[in-house]
Amino acid sequence: MLSLTKYQGIIFDMDGTLIDSMGAHLQAWELTCQAFGYPFDYDYMYGLGGVPTLATVDILNEKFGLSHNADEIAQQKHQFWLGLNQQPEIITETVDILNYYHGKMPIGVGTGADREHAIDHLTHTGLIDKIDALVTASDVRHGKPHPETFLSVAKQINIQPQNCVVFEDTQIGYQAAQAGGMDCILVKDGKIQLKS
Repeated sequence: MLSLTKYQGIIFDMDGTLIDSMGAHLQAWELTCQAFGYPFDYDYMYGLGGVPTLATVDILNEKFGLSHNADEIAQQKHQFWLGLNQQPEIITETVDILNYYHGKMPIGVGTGADREHAIDHLTHTGLIDKIDALVTASDVRHGKPHPETFLSVAKQINIQPQNCVVFEDTQIGYQAAQAGGMDCILVKDGKIQLKS
């Protein structure tokens, strides 16, 4: 088991880190991009994982010189995602760490998903009762790569940021952790990359 004893608190991203739901999100984004005339690039969109949906629309509008309504697109993307009807599965390596440290130190989740979606996923996978704090896109003014999400989790679990470690699957999340003064361990394709 990965030793995290030099830390006092653990913060996990959700999609792509604890829960294997990125595939469904990317499928929903592909359908959304097709519907609204954005070119779809899988790697580019994966790199935006963790960015709240409304902010992703702003990024796409700017990148492609379009001016679609962010709320309308977010709603449509959510409908596409619901239509895929995919039940999320846990990512074993990170959930094993969560289970091992559950009760030994405070654990929080900081996600770019909205609160309803996050609670749904964490409840379905049985993780909701194992975390001490949850901060979602609905709870912050600035999404990742801004550190507000992770700093808010650290505050809720009452641990200084520099004493927390973050698990993330995207560079944007990695930047958010670093900006918050936290070490970050990357998860790639469900496997922990030992880089802090």
